[in-house]
Amino acid sequence: MRKLTVFNHVSLDGYFTDADGEMSFARRMPNEDAEWDAFTAGNASGGGALVFGRVTYEMMASFWPTPMAMQSMPEVAAGMNRMQKVVFSRTLAEATWQNTRLVKGDLAAETRKLKNESGPDMVIFGSGTIVAQLAQHGLIDGYQIIVNPVVLGRGRTLFEGGAKALKLRLSSSRAFRNGNVLLGYAPADA
Repeated sequence: MRKLTVFNHVSLDGYFTDADGEMSFARRMPNEDAEWDAFTAGNASGGGALVFGRVTYEMMASFWPTPMAMQSMPEVAAGMNRMQKVVFSRTLAEATWQNTRLVKGDLAAETRKLKNESGPDMVIFGSGTIVAQLAQHGLIDGYQIIVNPVVLGRGRTLFEGGAKALKLRLSSSRAFRNGNVLLGYAPADA
């Protein structure tokens, strides 16, 4: 069975988007951390499948296939473009970013099907609405949360709209020189 994990950035005050719905705060750090750069490039070349909701998909698809992305972060851009991608949307007519599969059915049921298919493990980027819904159905196997050293003041939380409490256990942690901290969590009952 394929695993489904979440990889997201949050601000120190717990928001994964700012008040305007933007996640650009995660890229505002100084690029003076070779360990962080290697970690980021390694994630993009890891070979998994990416999972998005429509909003995050449109944001990612408008950047990663561009010459600007290839120039500014060539390894990450190549990996993002090469990886398999799944986008959940009821309104998107087509998904044109290479290697992307558009799924329009019931989120939980379709995710169960995806997890039972053969293929690489899957990672959700952004897509807080999907994260909150799938967490409530117990379909997420792990969470990798990057805490960024920035306070946004307001925005959206990652689990906004979740109806029940989730109990998680810390499975890993790693601090980077740029101030980012990676926290790994697993469901407490796993």
